[in-house]
Amino acid sequence: MRVPEMAVAALLAPAFLYLVFRMGQVLLGSGRGMRAGFEVGASKTIGDRETQEDAFGIRELEDGVMAVLADGMGKSFGGKLAAETAVEAFLQVFGDEAAAYNPQYSFRKAFNGANREILKRLNGVQGCASVTAALVKGRKLYYAAAGDVKAAVYRGGELVPVSSGHTISALARQKYEEGRLTREEALSLLDRHRLYNFVGRDGFKDIEFFDTPISLYGGEYVLLMSDGLYGTARWKDMEDCLEGAGDCQTKAYALIELVNRSQAADRDNASAVLVKCR
Repeated sequence: MRVPEMAVAALLAPAFLYLVFRMGQVLLGSGRGMRAGFEVGASKTIGDRETQEDAFGIRELEDGVMAVLADGMGKSFGGKLAAETAVEAFLQVFGDEAAAYNPQYSFRKAFNGANREILKRLNGVQGCASVTAALVKGRKLYYAAAGDVKAAVYRGGELVPVSSGHTISALARQKYEEGRLTREEALSLLDRHRLYNFVGRDGFKDIEFFDTPISLYGGEYVLLMSDGLYGTARWKDMEDCLEGAGDCQTKAYALIELVNRSQAADRDNASAVLVKCR
């Protein structure tokens, strides 16, 4: 090899090594929707509704992933716009990698930003949204919620809710546990699913946060689901879907198929966002 050729080879060698390294990273995370340490999937159905008012978003971070699911409610596409606006707000906040280092502050910033932007965009049109977001980072799960979109963790064959929600029935359970409602008063409210908190209203301030991050050990699934899914599908059937074969996207499809195959009347929009910690 002549001297000029040797010089060119020396210049190209670092670039070649970097390309090989990046290809290796891609191959290690080559599953659908997956990067090192995580796998993601999402699906939704319109059900028997005329408008799809669920929206979701996933933001992959340097060492984790943030997922958000919004269930809109309203008239004249107000619910659809509210849900999409909420998701945009979360994706924008977590577009900054630094947001993952202070999850509670970042969640609060995203919720309040979503609330302001919904009120601004709708400008009097009726529309709001339930929102739940989860950040999986460093084998820890951080979550925040407003409304009735649930966050749950599947491990050891069990799907366990980690968020309570902001329905009248959830509030009744909380007040009973605090001793502020009698058993009879609480029982009279347990079948009331009306929301008392959501984004897209004046005076929004209540956000359900994680008390402490939930430890993940590998192999767990974090599931965000709208009430159109958990209110229609049987819990055991959802556990069977998560236990079955396939990647996260396959399992997200299977969860939503539980709603599509259901014989329930007036099926609502249903959505599932799934994150697996490897």
